Amino acid sequence: MTSLRTATTEEFARWRAQTIPPYAADKVRTGRWSERESLAEAEKELASLLPAGQLTPGHLFFTMEAGSNPSVGFIWVAKAERAFGPIGFIYDLVVWPEYRRQGFAAQAMRALEVEAGKLGFRGLALHVFGHNGPARDLYVKLGYEPTNIQMFKALGSPSGA
Repeated sequence: MTSLRTATTEEFARWRAQTIPPYAADKVRTGRWSERESLAEAEKELASLLPAGQLTPGHLFFTMEAGSNPSVGFIWVAKAERAFGPIGFIYDLVVWPEYRRQGFAAQAMRALEVEAGKLGFRGLALHVFGHNGPARDLYVKLGYEPTNIQMFKALGSPSGA
């Protein structure tokens, strides 16, 4: 069974170091950033969201524990307001590569629901990249529903050739 605990400074540093490259790659894949600028843009975006790093008010960082494994992954969630009250917005959920495809993400999301209830959150929200089919499938399985959908179709080369 997967449980959550507040991440240590070292665990936060590990997560921060590993989260930039895949996020930058996702932004390149969606066409938002060029490959050349992507790492710098990802760093800049993370710094703007977390100006005080792990101590940024309203942001919570959890380490996923499973049995004798003290760290199988990491979750970043922040308090957000909706018309019906406070919610948790999940900015990132990562299962470390050596623990993937073992059910830890689903278990951690269920544990996060319990934690969110204790925090007074009325719900949980998240963003998932459209090309991330496995993550989308997981969230649908857990009862998450789309609230908006952006779509895109490429129309040939930019030069018109």
